[in-house]
Amino acid sequence: MEAVWSGAGGGLGVPGTYGDVPLTPRTLRRNFATWFRSQPPRWTDSSVRYKYPRRVLSPHKNRVIINVSGMRIETQLDTLSRYPNTLLGDKKKRQKYYDPVKREYFFDRHRPSAEAILSFYQTHGTLTRPFEVPLDVFTEELKFFEIDPKSIAEIRAAEGYVEGKVRKVPESKTRRKIWEMTDCSPEEFLTAKIFSYLCIVFTLLSTAALCVETIPAYSDVLAEDQSRFKNPFFVIEAVSAAFFAVEVSLRLLGSPDVRHYVRTKLGLLDLLSVVPVVVNTVVLSHVQDVHTVHRVLRYMRFLRSLRVFKLSRYSRGLRIIGQALAMSSSDIAMLLVFMGILIVLFAAGVYFVEVNVSGTKYTSIPDGFWWAIVTMVTLGYGDMSPTTGLGKFIGSILALAGILTIALPVPIIVTRFDVIYNTKEDPPEARPGTDGGDDWDSEGEDLRMPESMTSADKLLPEIITTDCS
Repeated sequence: MEAVWSGAGGGLGVPGTYGDVPLTPRTLRRNFATWFRSQPPRWTDSSVRYKYPRRVLSPHKNRVIINVSGMRIETQLDTLSRYPNTLLGDKKKRQKYYDPVKREYFFDRHRPSAEAILSFYQTHGTLTRPFEVPLDVFTEELKFFEIDPKSIAEIRAAEGYVEGKVRKVPESKTRRKIWEMTDCSPEEFLTAKIFSYLCIVFTLLSTAALCVETIPAYSDVLAEDQSRFKNPFFVIEAVSAAFFAVEVSLRLLGSPDVRHYVRTKLGLLDLLSVVPVVVNTVVLSHVQDVHTVHRVLRYMRFLRSLRVFKLSRYSRGLRIIGQALAMSSSDIAMLLVFMGILIVLFAAGVYFVEVNVSGTKYTSIPDGFWWAIVTMVTLGYGDMSPTTGLGKFIGSILALAGILTIALPVPIIVTRFDVIYNTKEDPPEARPGTDGGDDWDSEGEDLRMPESMTSADKLLPEIITTDCS
């Protein structure tokens, strides 16, 4: 039986047919359902509440649609409210992006990054960059949606980017010029480049003079009374030390934090580089005993040999190697423990095998330590070697065990070196009361690993770079 409804949808406001056209119950249900889905929910209507209980309407009322450049994402408001300080989590911030016609929030942003950003809310803060999205683009999207800066720093750290540290620079104009010459990057200032070249030249000159004066033909000349202060090696050392003294004075004068500079490794090396020439001058002036002079010169030559580490200030490769070794100290300690165990074990074994052989050099277990170390590192001086068949077998096993033991930590050190070498630095964020870039300074000797990245799966350093522009 068909019913006749007057008007458009029988006066019920249901779009369908026009005029007095009969509608079947099936067509009416279909048209009414389509109309109902296209209308905004009338939550205050008693008939709706009566037909649809609150437990059914509540999820629909809490649902929100986000359109990112045509990709529609549907989620719950409770999910976005987990982070109220973000753009999507703050109702007032996201309100200006609301489209009342389509009843959705529209963002003309990078579409492939949208799902990862929504996953940040759904997974309670877990942020993962999509493989096909460049890191810079993903970072800009995170900043637009006002994601927590700490989460952005973590995702960039996982990709090999770390934030540079901020340190105040001298306020005085004169001290600022000195600081730019002594501590800034040579690529930024001509004075810094000239100063760095002078430091390298005098460091190499002093090291070369140290090596040459140990030749027996020249070592006795410096101790002679008549030519002590006229010796060319002493003159080279005096000139080099004078330059190092000027260098230390300039660094102390231009340093914004003198205590920090003195406590750094390179700062201590700068101070120690001046000590040998002072001691040598005092000894050569007041000591007449040749043996005492030779003894003091030997000690001072050792201190002078430490000047070669000053080159690490101007070589990023040397700093990276030192940092990789420093971060691998636990692995190196483990290697030394294993080597110690093998040395004691095989030294004892070769001793008990070779002790009864006539003319043997293995007179005790400590005498076998040297042989065990040389064999483990596959050096083999040949000064000590077993003569029996069992002793040679023990030596072969020790050589193979040494190769395996030494090879174990090498990939870890190489991996850390590669990670540090490929690490890039982000400029620090501008702070209130600063201009963001003028106070960014660094010291190459302050390279260290953050506590949150010391595990084997997060081998990322916190590198401080210099940007004095």
